[in-house]
Amino acid sequence: MATRNAYFDDIRCNPEVVDPPRNEDLMDVDEYGDDSAQMALKPKVTVSSILHELLQCPVCSKAMYPPIHQCSTGHTLCSACKPRMHNRCPTCRHELGNIRCLALEKVAASLELPCKYQSFGCMGIHPYYSKLKHENQCVFRPYNCPYAGSECTAIGDIPYLVTHLKDDHKVDMHSGSTFNHRYVKSNPHEVENATWMLTVFSCFGQYFCLHFEAFQLGIAPVYIAFLRFMGDDNEARNYSYSLEVGGNGRKMIWQGVPRSIRDSHRKVRDSLDGLIIHRNMSLFFSGGDSKELKLRVTGRIWKEQ
Repeated sequence: MATRNAYFDDIRCNPEVVDPPRNEDLMDVDEYGDDSAQMALKPKVTVSSILHELLQCPVCSKAMYPPIHQCSTGHTLCSACKPRMHNRCPTCRHELGNIRCLALEKVAASLELPCKYQSFGCMGIHPYYSKLKHENQCVFRPYNCPYAGSECTAIGDIPYLVTHLKDDHKVDMHSGSTFNHRYVKSNPHEVENATWMLTVFSCFGQYFCLHFEAFQLGIAPVYIAFLRFMGDDNEARNYSYSLEVGGNGRKMIWQGVPRSIRDSHRKVRDSLDGLIIHRNMSLFFSGGDSKELKLRVTGRIWKEQ
């Protein structure tokens, strides 16, 4: 028969109850605990912040996705940056080889993280490896300022950008679905300092940007007018617009679908997706002489059924 241990029997019969420490009693103190000057609270470090740091490439500072590479010492970097390092670890300069950090890849696969546009209204939680794809398509991601007359870096939602255009860029704001604009330039042969114009229209509970400018296409100046929708492309397709320019017995008409401001002003312009007026034709509209350019552009926006 096994002999009972009196010590453990005593513990089972007389368990000691110890009250758990309260949060306010928890304090990290260094080994010199009797020196009050060196006693201080250490900042909290959350698990999520540690993982975020581990999954951040030391070269490009972007989140790493498989394959995640590591050197023989254990330092990691992303697959996009590895070829640029000439097979040398950016942290310790050891040779990289072809070692994958499978443990970190598995840790990443187990994570679920909020969208980085949470502050703009997205409440979704997404697996780490699908989070980037979601963020590239997230409907809450902010828009870039559609003003192309300067290198503006402002971003935000539509209400913010409308106020920004009005207050900071002094853009003309109009209500209604029809418009009539007059463009005048003293020397139609120059485009370097050609007037660039943006007007914002409010109709159907939405906002639209009318762009008009001159740019060089080949060897001759070209004038273009087009409409952009202040919202996503799937919403933009619900609307159509027409532009008309005429004068001196001649007329040109363009009909199209407004492009989303997700597409940059330059991208729309360079695709020629709008009313294109070549210089010679613009001079006919202006009366036939080459002394002054006078264009009157009228337009209408409507909602498709």
